[in-house]
Amino acid sequence: MRHSWTSASARWVAPVAALALLAACSSSQTTESTSATAASDSTTTAAADTSAAGKPMAVKPSGPAPAWGTSLHPEMQTVIEQLTAMSGPTPMSKLTPAEARKAPSATDATMAVMQKFNVPTPPVTADTMSRVLMPGVKVRIYTPKGATGTLPVIVYYHGGGWVIATLDTYDPSVRALVEQTGAIVVSVAYRQAPENKFPTAHNDSFAAYQWTLKNAASFKGDPARVAVAGESAGGNLACAVSMMARDKKVPMPKHQLLVYPIAGYDMNTPSYQANTQTKPLNKDLMAWFFTHYLRTPADGKSPMIDLVHANLKGLPPTTVITAQYDPLMSEGKMLADNLQKAGVPVKYQHYDGVTHEFFGMAAVVPEAKQAQALASGELKNALK
Repeated sequence: MRHSWTSASARWVAPVAALALLAACSSSQTTESTSATAASDSTTTAAADTSAAGKPMAVKPSGPAPAWGTSLHPEMQTVIEQLTAMSGPTPMSKLTPAEARKAPSATDATMAVMQKFNVPTPPVTADTMSRVLMPGVKVRIYTPKGATGTLPVIVYYHGGGWVIATLDTYDPSVRALVEQTGAIVVSVAYRQAPENKFPTAHNDSFAAYQWTLKNAASFKGDPARVAVAGESAGGNLACAVSMMARDKKVPMPKHQLLVYPIAGYDMNTPSYQANTQTKPLNKDLMAWFFTHYLRTPADGKSPMIDLVHANLKGLPPTTVITAQYDPLMSEGKMLADNLQKAGVPVKYQHYDGVTHEFFGMAAVVPEAKQAQALASGELKNALK
C-alpha cells in the first residue's frame, strides 16, 4: 500500500523530488498547495538534469531474490530491494498510524530506482485542480492536456488500507489512466482511520461519486459516462460505491476497475498463508489496517468489507487485476468468480512475478505497463 513520506535524510531528497515532479500539478488552474506541488517548481530543473546525466540502463537487482519471492521478476525485485533499503528495521505493522504515514513507500522506491537507472520521468499530460467537498474530503480533478468537448469521467479511490497514503502517493496510477483513456479522472481523498472509523471512508467515497455525477458538467465531464476505479483499499471502495449506487437507486457506474482489491475479511486464504513476509503488503500489515479501520471485528462481515460474500447482482461490468506476491490475491480471484456467478461481465487478469502495488510502476515494471494498458482498454470500451 503506497504512502507518501518526506525524509530528514539528504540521501533520499532526490527520489522524493522525483515523486514531487511526477505528482506535481502543472496547470495554471491548480488550486492545491500540497508539499509535493509546492516543491515541484524548484525540483523540475534538477530532475531533468539528472535524467539527462546518462542513458537509461536496464533495471536489474543487486542481490538474490528474497526467500518469500523467489520468482520475483527482476524489475520488481529491484523496487523491493530499494524499498527495503529505504525502510527501517521496524515493520510497518509495529508502527503507529502517524509513523506509518511518514514511512517510505513503494512509490518512493520506484522513483529512486528510476533515478538510479536513469529511467526518464514520464511527461506531464494532465492538468489538475482541486475541490473541497466537505471538511476532510477533497478531490483532485485530472484533465487531459488540450482536451476539448465533453469527456468521460473515472472516479478513482487510492489505496493505503483506509489508514495511510495520499492523492500524491497514487498520482502515477491516475496519470496513466488519464493519458491512456483520454478521460477526466476525479481522484478522491477520503477521511482515514483511526481518526475516522468504518464506514467513514466508504460514505465519503459514495458522496464523492454522487458529487461527480452532479458536477461533472462543470469540469467538462459527461455525467452519463462515469466509471469507478481503485487500488487495494480503493478497489474495495470502488466496488462498495457501485453497490451503494445500486441499492440507493443512484445512476450506476458504467464500469468498475478493481486492482488487487481488499475483498474479504478472511486472513486464512491460500494467498494470506503464502504471503506472510511479502513487501510492501503482508498478512500482519493487513491485520493492522483492519484493526485501525474497523470499529469491531463484526464490521469485517459487512458486505462493504466482505465483498466476496456480498450481493453482487446488478453491478457494472468489472475488471479485476491481481498479483502473485499479494495476500489479497485469493480474494481478488474469488471476487471475480463471484461477480461472474452473479451475472456480471468480468475481465480478470493475474500477473505473476510482481507484488501488491505494482500497478503504478509502469516506468520500471513491464507488468505494470501491461496492466495499465489492459485496464485502460476496458475502461475506454465501457465509456464510449
